[in-house]
Amino acid sequence: MNTKNLVLMSLLVGVGAVLYIIIPGFNGGMKPDFMLTMMFIGILLFPEIKSVFLLGISTGIISGLFSTFPGGFIPNVIDKSVTAFVFFGLVLLLNKYAKKLPVAIALTCVGTLVSGTVFLSSAIFVFGASALFGELFVLVVLPAIVINAVAFFVIYPIIGKLLKRSKFETALTI
Repeated sequence: MNTKNLVLMSLLVGVGAVLYIIIPGFNGGMKPDFMLTMMFIGILLFPEIKSVFLLGISTGIISGLFSTFPGGFIPNVIDKSVTAFVFFGLVLLLNKYAKKLPVAIALTCVGTLVSGTVFLSSAIFVFGASALFGELFVLVVLPAIVINAVAFFVIYPIIGKLLKRSKFETALTI
């Protein structure tokens, strides 16, 4: 892992953090998690275990720090760490196709679904959150899947074009 990769990953996490902070919440303050979108792009750019680990932990900690969910820090760290490796596994499984936009969007939807499920499950298990899983799943996770898919659709090609222009070496080929 070189310094250029670390800088690009940190820029992705930083952009994700800014989007996460400025996007208003809905349904009781819950927000779509743009940190996920940036984490998924980072994993597609750098599909290696060290990068996945760093992206999962860093996005989990930052999401946890800014979470509006009561007691959301620990569930965010758990959720991002698990989701990063599940997404990475899917990328490895679909190696030839994972970087193509339609497949990458489908992977983003699956990754957001995994993230929401792990987050809600760990929040209910660890803190005994009083909300019902099904209710939060329908009100927050399903809209977040759509929002993250749209965000990925917009952001992914832009990053791909920027990297081509700068001749930055990654695994991404759009």
